[in-house]
Amino acid sequence: MIQVRNVVKSFDGSQVLRGTSLHVKKGNIYGLVGPNGAGKTTIIRHMTGIYREDAGEVLIEGEPIWENVAMKQRIAYIPDDIFFFTGATLKDMRKFYKALYPSFDDELFEKLEQFFPKIDKKRKIKSYSKGMQKQMAFWLSIACKPEILILDEPVDGLDPVMRKQVWSILMNEVAQRALTVLVSSHNLRELEDVCDHVGIMSEGSVILERSLAELQDNTLKVQMAFEGEEPDFTDMPEIIHKSKAGRVLTLIIKGNSAQITAKIEAKKPLFYDLLPLTLEEIFIYELGGKDYEVKDILL
Repeated sequence: MIQVRNVVKSFDGSQVLRGTSLHVKKGNIYGLVGPNGAGKTTIIRHMTGIYREDAGEVLIEGEPIWENVAMKQRIAYIPDDIFFFTGATLKDMRKFYKALYPSFDDELFEKLEQFFPKIDKKRKIKSYSKGMQKQMAFWLSIACKPEILILDEPVDGLDPVMRKQVWSILMNEVAQRALTVLVSSHNLRELEDVCDHVGIMSEGSVILERSLAELQDNTLKVQMAFEGEEPDFTDMPEIIHKSKAGRVLTLIIKGNSAQITAKIEAKKPLFYDLLPLTLEEIFIYELGGKDYEVKDILL
């Protein structure tokens, strides 16, 4: 559905994207994560046709998105910083969106009103908080019935109840219409509940792109203790982190869980426990080799 191939972008002589590539399948929810300054918002603005790449290509269903009006009408985008026209009401913005999106569904717009009960369609949008404005952006975007929804920090500023409500609406759209969603967020715990695939960005490129299930199946946290001296672990698959607290040794290991279990048992520990990593832990350990400052925060 979305193909980003070796995209390069510089601003004022500073290279922000360094051959970025990623792939989003139709009907999937793709989580794009990375530290501040990694280039997430910049690549999102390429996928929405706001920026033009210096090199590489951004394709939606095989077509370039740059200056492609027909394709842009199939994409809805909610940025981190919401913009509405000065003095506009939600009623005004509804007319504006209808003019842009042939697929805008008036019946769906009216149906969605029940999920945003605190919003007055005739009140000026600028009088609402950022969180309320974000709710309006979701309301309008879903009513457009896009094929692709691109979100940059989508639930920032929303209270817990509304966050759950918004995700519920999005998940329903994915299930009912095979809506494709790309979401960039620092809330990794939330992404873990909804994403099919994850891309991790660092320093202007995607350093890892896999299904969430594959990531969690192939990186394990192992906690164990031994009677005497700690055995040799050179026969283990790739160990990306090692720490010890008292007699409890913790290893973060990449590899097949069955093979790891067999090798651990052969060393005859007093006890051991294999734990799947959370998305937050995967994010931290994958960036550990990139001089990421908080690589040991969880241990």
